Amino acid sequence: MAQEAAGWPPEETLSLWKREQARLKARVVDRDTEAWQRDPAFSGLQRVGGVDVSFVKGDSVRACASLVVLSYPELEVVYEESRMVSLTAPYVSGFLAFREVPFLLELVQQLREKEPGLMPQVLLVDGNGVLHHRGFGVACHLGVLTDLPCVGVAKKLLQVDGLENNALHKEKIRLLQTRGDSFPLLGDSGTVLGMALRSHDRSTRPLYVSVGHKMSLEAAVRLTCCCCRFQIPEPVRQADICSREHIRKSLGLPRPPTPRSPTQRPVACSRGDSGESSGEGRPPQDHSPGPRTAPKPGSQEQEGKDWQ
Repeated sequence: MAQEAAGWPPEETLSLWKREQARLKARVVDRDTEAWQRDPAFSGLQRVGGVDVSFVKGDSVRACASLVVLSYPELEVVYEESRMVSLTAPYVSGFLAFREVPFLLELVQQLREKEPGLMPQVLLVDGNGVLHHRGFGVACHLGVLTDLPCVGVAKKLLQVDGLENNALHKEKIRLLQTRGDSFPLLGDSGTVLGMALRSHDRSTRPLYVSVGHKMSLEAAVRLTCCCCRFQIPEPVRQADICSREHIRKSLGLPRPPTPRSPTQRPVACSRGDSGESSGEGRPPQDHSPGPRTAPKPGSQEQEGKDWQ
């Protein structure tokens, strides 16, 4: 039976969340901290992680949190863990981390304790980093609490600091001709909050990449592009697939038909590629083998987290 999330939190809770965001924001590092991040071929990078939270359709309480780790540059899954969770915090735009990060943090801590040799060197997060109402999105929040480099990757533009999905923005998107093309997201404050990136030759819809923690924007954009076999970075795509499949098994739902494979195998960015080479293949409209998830309630397509 579908459950409803808690109602709108009281003002005291929102004030507490704002203070917590401000406290943690002071710990964000927006520059490269690892040698592999400064290497044009990311030499030394061996493991990339992805996280995702998927919902049971029609249920805003039951969800599945997933963490996957992929080898790099092969982008093959070497670790995956999913668990069903019950969300206690409601969705409030700008405070997504308080709803989801506790469960993702537990998964990272579990991996660190049980199999430290498989810990990712960087996490790609389904959501925004400094591209956020108060400059501290879910990718920043998770990065600071795990002390891992994090990158925020969103599919929808979060319209903050004067950023708008208007005619000018759409024209800039149209000018992104090939994989690796990008343009900065410059807010009214004069701050570059992220980059709009064309991640695949066969997808005209950009990704919105922003710094989460311990990584420069330039390196974050290059890495995101190099992790894309399709439009969506493989770590995030695999975490989404893993969480949906876990929901399907947990609820005893039938497996949906498998989409027909593309005629050519998708190719990942090689170590010697800075993200400019073209990939092949096209993702299906619903790339998950599990049930479609209910969209999170809230504005602007849940802070960029809608992969549908």
